[in-house]
Amino acid sequence: MKRFLLLFVFIFAGTQKNFAQEKLSETQKLETLAKVWGFLKYYHPNVAKGNFNWDKQLVEKIIEAEKINSKAKYNDMLSSWIDSLGKVDFCKKCTTKKSEKYFLKNFDLSWTDDAGVFDPKVIEKLNFIEENRNLGDNHYITVDRSSVANYRNEKTSNSEFISGENSLLELFRYWNFVEYFFPYKYQTDQKWSNVLTEMIPKFSSVKNTRELHLAVLELVTKTDDSHSYFSSKETNSFFGMKMLPVHYKFIDGQLIITEIAGDFGSKTQLRKNDIILKINSLKISQIFENTKKYLPASNTSVKERNFVYSKIPTRSNDDNLTVQILRDDKIMELNERTYPFNDIRFSQKKNIEGWKMLSNQVAYVDMGILQKENVDKMFAEIKDSKAIIFDIRNYPKGTIHKLSLYLFPERLDAVSFTSANFSYPGKYNYMLTQKYGRSNNSSYKGKIVVLVNEITQSHAEYTSMILNALDNTTIIGSQTSGADGNVNEFQILGNPTRFSCLGTFYPDGTETQRIGILPDIISKPTIEGIKNDKDEVLERALEFIETGK
Repeated sequence: MKRFLLLFVFIFAGTQKNFAQEKLSETQKLETLAKVWGFLKYYHPNVAKGNFNWDKQLVEKIIEAEKINSKAKYNDMLSSWIDSLGKVDFCKKCTTKKSEKYFLKNFDLSWTDDAGVFDPKVIEKLNFIEENRNLGDNHYITVDRSSVANYRNEKTSNSEFISGENSLLELFRYWNFVEYFFPYKYQTDQKWSNVLTEMIPKFSSVKNTRELHLAVLELVTKTDDSHSYFSSKETNSFFGMKMLPVHYKFIDGQLIITEIAGDFGSKTQLRKNDIILKINSLKISQIFENTKKYLPASNTSVKERNFVYSKIPTRSNDDNLTVQILRDDKIMELNERTYPFNDIRFSQKKNIEGWKMLSNQVAYVDMGILQKENVDKMFAEIKDSKAIIFDIRNYPKGTIHKLSLYLFPERLDAVSFTSANFSYPGKYNYMLTQKYGRSNNSSYKGKIVVLVNEITQSHAEYTSMILNALDNTTIIGSQTSGADGNVNEFQILGNPTRFSCLGTFYPDGTETQRIGILPDIISKPTIEGIKNDKDEVLERALEFIETGK
């Protein structure tokens, strides 16, 4: 027995010695610091009360950690730091009741038990803080009636590059926002912890303001969320402050021109229906591949949409671009002048009435135009139609509640949500399923067709989901944006940014994020259809109404 104890002591002592001598890489030290800093910010009662200049403490710890070589000394630094924050009292209310059910796909504090990084003393302290975490008010975050987070008291730096430490501060701030308050963290292509590992060297090596802003845009893009957004003077300048005076669509990897702006018809050799093949010798597909890391989107359809909307392929800071086009089966190379954004004006959609009757007793409703106050009048005119086409390839005006009173035969479950639990960051609460409609024997009995595409986003997808609760609804079109629910809006580098903040699901738990609202019948525009000014998706809807298939 005595010999066994001596052997155990020898092995334990050797293990401790090895731990003390082991080194952490610079990225490992910073990655761990980012996680501990964010965890303490939202979990430690004294930090959550705003008792410290928390950003300043992070910058100080980054500098301090740089001088530390061994795991043991790094853990000593963390242990002393935690102790300096004051006593954490036992929290009886923090015990989770067995009856409480959470959405847990996002929740992961397993890193606090990583014995490869932390010593037992630090692990014990982190676990105790989790078990006796801050409850209720938090200095850094509050929530409104819609369960939308408000990141308050954040002192985001101005847009200029200051130092490597301040660049890392912005990375760590944003990363922890997503870590605890982005409902779809579990769905990102790249595991969110790996995003931190990848981005630390990029932010550490930033040398100027443009590089910093592009690093932030790349970080934002990694949320894989069509709601996500970051734009600044620096990012705009990177893509170019001038462009060709043309509108176009991206179809099957090709750009087809759909409009020449204003009075530029006499100033450009480009024409409607030209297909742009290359810009400055680069294929359009190459330009897309080169820039897609800067295009936040839930799916490829929206990356392509944003590629076109932001005019990336035809933007430049140069006065001229070499444009290779296909026109009437002939390849031509043109030298085209670019113009400042403000000099270019495209035609606006005419403000037509939100509904009309098509042939064969089919009603068409443009949901991007229809106003709530006109719903009663509209139904009085179209109630006897054999079918209604609701075009939601746009952004509706909040009409769905009133529409449901006419369309639904009874009150039906339509949409379910999850919202962040601010007393246990990282966990999500299940919210009550939203119901729409009413008991109505006179509800509309005809066919309902919903048109969707990549422009159908957020409230448009929400509206489509509600209409899809009806048995007589058919959805026609292509993949939607895959970003439903409310958004968190805040600032980073003095510029606005955002991401989705409510998890949105069908009542049976089926996900919509990234997937979008799936069409029953797939129909997409084609090059030939665009050349002939056809709305092929609408035509497919009319065919379905007539034939039932």
